[in-house]
Parts: sequence; structure tokens; C-alpha cells
Amino acid sequence: MRVHWFGQAAFLLEGEQRVMIDPFGDIQEPFAARGIEWLYPPITDVAADLLLVTHEHLDHNGVEVVAGDPVVIRSTAGRLESPVGEVVAVASEHDARAGTERGPNTIFCFTLDGLRVCHFGDFGQAELRREQTEAIGEVDLLFVPVGGQATIDGPTAATVVRQLEPRVAVPMHYRNVAVGFLEPPDSFYEAFGGTVAQLRRPELVVDDHLGDETVVVAPAPPLAD
Repeated sequence: MRVHWFGQAAFLLEGEQRVMIDPFGDIQEPFAARGIEWLYPPITDVAADLLLVTHEHLDHNGVEVVAGDPVVIRSTAGRLESPVGEVVAVASEHDARAGTERGPNTIFCFTLDGLRVCHFGDFGQAELRREQTEAIGEVDLLFVPVGGQATIDGPTAATVVRQLEPRVAVPMHYRNVAVGFLEPPDSFYEAFGGTVAQLRRPELVVDDHLGDETVVVAPAPPLAD
């Protein structure tokens, strides 16, 4: 399976089928008006069979940029049929106050190319609830926010990784050369304490990193040419 990171929480997973998660549209001007630096390049020339949206914020719900007439599952919970089989959509919150500050968030779990994938969106709870952990189940590839402020911070993200014990954990939604807000991933790497592979490109081949122990794989932030 090949994974391409477009920035923030936006990923395209390519295997037997293509799954796009949390794409963003043209948000540079709205963010600039709020004093937020946003240098991720636009998402273009991307098609998918399945499109997942974890919540309805501008940097996660740009469904219009994805071609290919995908099946769209957005901002919901339940067990849902899709082109890749069953998608488990687990209800969660965008903040530590039961969603009263930033609203709801969906954790998506599905299987692609025999690997169990879990994307946490903008998860902001102080911890995973027991019933959420049970609904998620076993995970091979985990996408987890680590940048704090609008989501969980690095140490909390490391706790989530230890709870779920994925084979590969990919950090997302953090400060880097393309965005001037959130927190950098350093505290996550330190709290995780295990192997961290920092790549030079915004993509990875998951099979290259599968082993018996959890490894953190960090694609390079994409930047405009």
C-alpha cells in the first residue's frame, strides 16, 4: 500500500482501491484572514473510490477536490458499507469537553490490502474511552494527530499509540515548515520513545515499515514548488 500525505490530516491510500481521507480545498485566503500561515500546495489530480471526512472543518472537508465519483462517508458513526468493505465509523469529540468547544469527530477504521487502517481525524479527547478502543480493535496503520491546541498533544498521542499498538503510526496535524500554528511533533517522538523514521518525501510504502514492534513513520511535509 502506498500512502501520500497532502498535509494536515489529508491522505491518499492507494492499494487495490484508492481511499482519500480529509482533503482540504482552497483555504489559504480564509486562513490568512485569521492570521494562519498555510503553505501546503493545493490538492489536484486526485481520484478515489472512497472519500472519508472525519468532521466539517475547512481543512478537512474539501470533497470538491477529489475526482473519480467516489463514495463519500462524512461526519457520521456506525458500521457502513463501502467500496473497500465495511467501514467502522467511531463517534468521538474534537475537544476534551464532550465536543462542546469544537464539535464532533469521527474515527474511521477499514481494511485495505489486508491491512487494518485507522484515521483519528481531529481527535481531541483527553483519552480513549473503553468502548471506543473496543470498536477500533486491532490496527496495522494508524494516523494520529500530535499537534495539540485543536487536537490531542504529543504525549497524549503517544498514549493512544501505546494503547492500540499499531504496526505503523503516522503523525499528522502538527506544526512544520508549511504551517505556522499547532505544536511541532517533538514531544510526540520523545514520549513515544521507540523507532521514528523521518522520511524525505511526503509518501511512504507501508510494507517497507512492517515489523513486530510499533514504528513511527513521518513523511516529509509537502511544499509547493
